[in-house]
Amino acid sequence: MSLDPPNIVLGVAGGIAAYKSCELLRRFTEGGATVTVVPTASALKFVGAATWAALSGRPVATDVFDDVHEVPHVRLGQRADLVVVAPATADLMARAAMGRADDLLTATLLTARCPVLFAPAMHTEMWLHPATRENVATLRRRGSVVLDPAWGRLTGADTGPGRLPEPEQIYAVAQRLLSRGNLPADLTGRRVLVSAGGTREPVDPVRFLGNRSTGLQGWALATTAAARGAEVVLVAANVELPDPAGAKVIRVETALELRAAVLEAASEADVIVMAAAVADFRPVNPAGAKLKKGDVDPDPIALTRNPDVLAELCARPHPGQVIVGFAAETGDATASVLEHGRAKLARKQCDLLVVNEVGPTKAFGTPDNQAVILGLDSSTTEVPSGPKENLADVIWDLALARLPER
Repeated sequence: MSLDPPNIVLGVAGGIAAYKSCELLRRFTEGGATVTVVPTASALKFVGAATWAALSGRPVATDVFDDVHEVPHVRLGQRADLVVVAPATADLMARAAMGRADDLLTATLLTARCPVLFAPAMHTEMWLHPATRENVATLRRRGSVVLDPAWGRLTGADTGPGRLPEPEQIYAVAQRLLSRGNLPADLTGRRVLVSAGGTREPVDPVRFLGNRSTGLQGWALATTAAARGAEVVLVAANVELPDPAGAKVIRVETALELRAAVLEAASEADVIVMAAAVADFRPVNPAGAKLKKGDVDPDPIALTRNPDVLAELCARPHPGQVIVGFAAETGDATASVLEHGRAKLARKQCDLLVVNEVGPTKAFGTPDNQAVILGLDSSTTEVPSGPKENLADVIWDLALARLPER
């Protein structure tokens, strides 16, 4: 990848969410990118050109007849390393899908040969309309990444899918696209299911049995999959992170809740990645009231084993489905980390097993990770220490290679 600052075109269509793109622009510029803002005429009714120019430090491109000698409707797309349209309205995506070039933004989209990211925002009825669904499918089929909108409060009292994802999350997907350069969105048309975080098993209304998992690796998997064009379902156990852009997030707490959510979504998934740390045991009879410290000789807490969700998935896979497990291991007197991982792979029979050594300063809660990925086909892939997004990309590469062609 080039060491020069990335050249980004930020397209802004005419929706009330245009104001959020100011924050996205700020993130791009603070990250060192050179950003040219290309608003539609209707977008300028929500945020003026002076605002975009002040935040970007560059002139705002608004019309094909401005600076004609530079042929802006061609040069902007040709020079871009990434084009992001946020918000992308139903009208803008319809015109882009038809190949229209009736303003500077749509002309730029026609000439761009770099990754293109659409972040939709519109009312629920517009997002769910068959015409919009067909336009989104067309854009994705041509290689653009079109995120699913977030669910939440829209204009007025309306609530539902159609809200613009938060700028921080759009920025995260954009960074993944920039890191991949001109590699295709190779998970387009694929459905992936990711579990993340750590389950909590209640002891009483205050206390629980849990683990150190924060969900960062699962979030990296979801964000990276969305950047590569996948339809993402993320089952999140006790994760205190904002929803990744483009992912449907199902929040759970216990192992039994995680199991139910995963099994319900599993049948439609091409790839399942079980990155969550699922508690092996749960209390048989959680107390209905807080256990008091002053109690004399409290009874031991009786435990029962939780279902093995990964083993269940592997025992009844769907045709062509790829299942990836995680093994958070520590070496001991009986075996090394890798030996424990190989034993787990033999028991679970998943297609891939990501083995990583864990500890107070390893894997859990850190931005970096390293792992050895074992394949049921006896393959071994070592992933050196680096950002968790790097490990996520390797996992998706290996899973994709095992999927049947379409």
